[in-house]
Amino acid sequence: MQLLRAIQRVPGRRAGELASESGIPLNTVRDHLRVLEDEGLIRSETLQVGVRGRPPVVFHPVQETSSSPAASARVTGAAERGRMLRAVTPSADAEPLGADAQRQVDVLYEHLDDSGLEPALDERALTFDLAPCRYHDMIDEERALVCGVHARLVQDVLRQAEVPLVVRRLEPFVTAHRCRLLLAPS
Repeated sequence: MQLLRAIQRVPGRRAGELASESGIPLNTVRDHLRVLEDEGLIRSETLQVGVRGRPPVVFHPVQETSSSPAASARVTGAAERGRMLRAVTPSADAEPLGADAQRQVDVLYEHLDDSGLEPALDERALTFDLAPCRYHDMIDEERALVCGVHARLVQDVLRQAEVPLVVRRLEPFVTAHRCRLLLAPS
């Protein structure tokens, strides 16, 4: 999460710079960067500098799925799995969302579920009730920072799946064991 935030803040940095800034060993940073790239959250770019040796690689956040095959595959797969799930378990109380909003909800649901946040979706209200993140016991002093990073990550996932929904707000710990994410039309 720390590396993703650093790349979002200042795109185009090398792994060594990210390791120095974060205080994380370079090999660990490389492993984390690989995971973030495999998830379609960042993309790497090899710079052509015109000198001998291995060209430097810099990292950028993924804004559109067209810039990352991994992000494109994630969005397409999540939308298809959501469509299949709705076909076999229709919900009588859900108000149908438009196709673009449904794709965003499907991608976001899958992202939150993969992150271990146990999302419970209310499509009518456009809210997700979430289990607190795995860091919740450690974040009393840094809660605003950690929750802010989570909100930014959700915004990035929604942006990759394209409009019309945006994050209205993230409400940490509405109960001792649940947080709430509220979406709204853009």
